[in-house]
Amino acid sequence: MVLDNLKERWERVYKEICDRFADGDEMELTGIVFLIGLQELQKGYREYKKDEKLEIIHIGVCSLLSRYGYYKYVGRDEDGWPHFEATEMLPNLSAGQQTILLKESIVLYFEGA
Repeated sequence: MVLDNLKERWERVYKEICDRFADGDEMELTGIVFLIGLQELQKGYREYKKDEKLEIIHIGVCSLLSRYGYYKYVGRDEDGWPHFEATEMLPNLSAGQQTILLKESIVLYFEGA
């Protein structure tokens, strides 16, 4: 799925995210994925250990890539953490292609598509 005007849509969504969550400062892609994982976790922000932060990023990635059929949500554990299972093998993508895929899925996530 390739979005029309991805560059313009990304720039708009990225600016909104940076304005809302970073007081207008730039954010790294990993930070945005962390925010999505935190939203999907539904536990709000608190201090998280390093391994929990990595898990939250994983939740964000799985949530984003589930729209493409690579992951499927399977439920929450007893602590309320969401879990996903891989349903399709991810293609071999270059770093640039991975970035485009993430940006595309972030745009769709924030646009509610």
